[in-house]
Amino acid sequence: MKKQILIAGLLLISAITFGQKKEIKIAQKLVKSNNFSEAISTLKQVESTISSADASTEQHYYTLLGQAYLGDAGNDFDKMNKAGDAFEKALAVDKKGKYKTDIEKGLNDLKNALIESAKLDQKSKNYIDGSKKLYKGYTLSKTDTIFLYYAASFATDGKSYDDAIKYYSELLDLGYTGITTQYYAVKKGTNEETLFNTKKERDLVVKSREYVLPKDKKTKSKKADILKSLTFIYSITGDLEKAKELIKDAKKENPDDMDLLNVEANMYYKANDLVSYKKVVNEMIAKDPKNPQLYYNLGVASKKNGEIEDASNYYSKAIELKPDYVEALINKSQIILDDEAAIIEEMNSLGTSKADYDRYDELKEVKNGIYKEALPYLERALEIRKDDVDIIRTLKSMYDLLGMDDKAKEMRARLAKLEE
Repeated sequence: MKKQILIAGLLLISAITFGQKKEIKIAQKLVKSNNFSEAISTLKQVESTISSADASTEQHYYTLLGQAYLGDAGNDFDKMNKAGDAFEKALAVDKKGKYKTDIEKGLNDLKNALIESAKLDQKSKNYIDGSKKLYKGYTLSKTDTIFLYYAASFATDGKSYDDAIKYYSELLDLGYTGITTQYYAVKKGTNEETLFNTKKERDLVVKSREYVLPKDKKTKSKKADILKSLTFIYSITGDLEKAKELIKDAKKENPDDMDLLNVEANMYYKANDLVSYKKVVNEMIAKDPKNPQLYYNLGVASKKNGEIEDASNYYSKAIELKPDYVEALINKSQIILDDEAAIIEEMNSLGTSKADYDRYDELKEVKNGIYKEALPYLERALEIRKDDVDIIRTLKSMYDLLGMDDKAKEMRARLAKLEE
């Protein structure tokens, strides 16, 4: 009886094995003819029994499954992910197996597909899917750390900050710098320096004497960029202590990086630490003294901090460097007009005595002087922003108060046309 059961069991295993090999053979033909979705369906029919197959059959199964998912993927990350999982399972069965070459080619094709698909995601600003694809590329080959770097960059652009922190932190733990060697040579008879893809390619053209003066150059380290990105992310997510800690390391890596100083300045501004903010902006001005925006930024911070005279001077400097700087022109005029409030308050508090009337006339002259001082800035701003309703309304009111009837009429006409 036991012998009969054993024979029946062996017959069953034989039938299963025969079925597996038959379906796998069919799937192989389907893959070769690019019928990928049908190949996947065929392979799914033996999925539940494949673990009982011999190593060669199991490896062949997962290799074909990887090829089928990759061929059917297009821009679909889920299918790319399944392709990667299948190739990895195939390799895990036997790293030196019969299908090793096919697996390695499949993994290489998959990495290229992930890169191309991520590029499409970047164009459509679908950064999160692009980041997932690049991270998958990294998991397939942990030596390809450039995948991890760009996965972090895409995650940052997609505001997936938890993933970005995870990826950037992993890069720092790995000691990643992104430094590579680039291979140059000068075309003979010219001063034109050419970059070659590989050292071998460069050395061949030098050997042929078409090119001379071979030179190897190291690319800039990406560590400062990683620290800068992490600082930016931590400042956005509100972990300012972590951001401040990282900014110190980042500045050691690249003390002259203006973008880094800008991130630091924004970090302090967000924390309402205007003293530190102004200090950093002044560092930036020392490196770029003719940048009008830096003076404008100092003006905004000074105004917010109640340092009105400083703010006015900074706006004036920004306008000196960039006469058409509309925001600086408007803010400069606003600082001048802010003095109007105290004068109006005093005028409204006066009585009906002769002394009060005399004082009223004096204050009216002072108020009109404020309007006349502010007018050139707003008029220049309107020359640039011809349809700015707020500027037109403000100028109309000032012209009315100054008795400049023709100008006021012009502003009313422009306003009516814009509000039609």
